[in-house]
Amino acid sequence: MMELFEIKHKHSDLIPIAYDWVMKRGCGVAFKELNTITGEYPDVIGFQSSGFSILIEVKVSRNDFLADRKKSFRINPEMGMGTYRFFMCPWGLIKQHELPHGWGLIYVRNFKATCVYHPYYSFNLKGIRPFDKSFEGFINKNYKNENMLMYSALRRLHIKGHIECIYDKQYNYNHKD
Repeated sequence: MMELFEIKHKHSDLIPIAYDWVMKRGCGVAFKELNTITGEYPDVIGFQSSGFSILIEVKVSRNDFLADRKKSFRINPEMGMGTYRFFMCPWGLIKQHELPHGWGLIYVRNFKATCVYHPYYSFNLKGIRPFDKSFEGFINKNYKNENMLMYSALRRLHIKGHIECIYDKQYNYNHKD
């Protein structure tokens, strides 16, 4: 049943929701709106230890979604970041048939995210169906730009004098007291 009063979400409202979504899907680290020299500024990108990445582009207007199609890394998907790619938007703003090949869709209503289309698994609103082997993610993604983004984040920590904390023994999986 549709609610009589729907909360209007802003772009800044959906970024933390997207961040939480990727972190709950096995990403050990994620970045929100991290601007680097790569030319692609993902709203959220998370990285898993396996080498896979999950990219989420947040859209809160039709115009923004339609303009996104003109970006060079959308026209040539191998130039884009993200092994797995999703659009996140207010409920119903984007329809599944409008998605670029290989992109998933996450709807947000009242600050709650629901994956309504997952091209890597057959998803529906009732849950997961068996693995769909017809699409296995963007294997030909732009590894260089992903590495540049990670480098930029680590470099910022180094410049601020925070890089030494990565040597803390509590983060060493082999450390035994």
